[in-house]
Amino acid sequence: MATRPRSGTAALPSVADRPARLAVGVVSAGRVGSALGAALAGAGHVVVGVSAVSRASLRRAEELLPDAPVLAPDDVVRRSDLVLLAVPDDVLASLIAGLAATGTFRAGQIVAHTSGARGVDVLAPATDCGVLPLALHPAMTFTGRAEDVARLGGACVGVTVADETGWNVGEALVLEMGAEPVRVPPEARPLYHAALAHGANHLATLVRDAVDTLEQAGVVPAERLLGPLLEAALDNTLRHGDRALTGPVARGDLDTVRLHLQVLAESAPQLLDPYRTQASRTADRAEAAGLLAPAAATQIRETLQGSR
Repeated sequence: MATRPRSGTAALPSVADRPARLAVGVVSAGRVGSALGAALAGAGHVVVGVSAVSRASLRRAEELLPDAPVLAPDDVVRRSDLVLLAVPDDVLASLIAGLAATGTFRAGQIVAHTSGARGVDVLAPATDCGVLPLALHPAMTFTGRAEDVARLGGACVGVTVADETGWNVGEALVLEMGAEPVRVPPEARPLYHAALAHGANHLATLVRDAVDTLEQAGVVPAERLLGPLLEAALDNTLRHGDRALTGPVARGDLDTVRLHLQVLAESAPQLLDPYRTQASRTADRAEAAGLLAPAAATQIRETLQGSR
């Protein structure tokens, strides 16, 4: 299942022809790159180099990739069969362009980036050198510690490719890391990433706001109080969708919503706008699911808008 050779480059080897063990290079040892590199090493591949500059990245490289030498990015790429570009989104394109311009990539390499919002188009300068381009985005959060590698076992990885050969290789690599591959079309990549960021990143902000507000009210331990409630809410929502909506908005308890708006305005004004926005979305979803009568939903929305 080899791809057609590009003009002036060698044909990429088929999946069956690829070595059982790949020389893996990680650029750089951020939270994502170090975890994926460690997972691939655990699958039998060899991490032959990692780039790291900051004190935190050097620590991660030492802890998670202890046998890999710390090298400059171009040296990492040159000695690798599989290159993992795990750098911030804003520097990805310039890094790829620079490595391609200096002749660092070679035909037959697999080059994968971990940006959630970008597909394989950003890898065009490398693809023109004859590499197999992949976009592999783990749909999970990372701490930069060994626990991340274990968590990959229950995670999904969004895979975007240029062709079926890319999918076969990307799927195999994700499975080797113990994760589940999910195919993401190139054109869907920005919206896919926005959805994940809205769900995970904003959830973290929401939870910390709730913790801070409980502690401000003198209710401790806030994390212990919230933990079972939030775990149940998440589990129920993933299992049952909008039917899992509960609370004063979903019940149409207008007086309670007014009380919330009043106390937030007095004691936690920074949460007033987020509360109004999320409560309005909850009213919309509860009405659409048949949990909240249209008249009650209208009253809730008018109260939320009037509080502005």
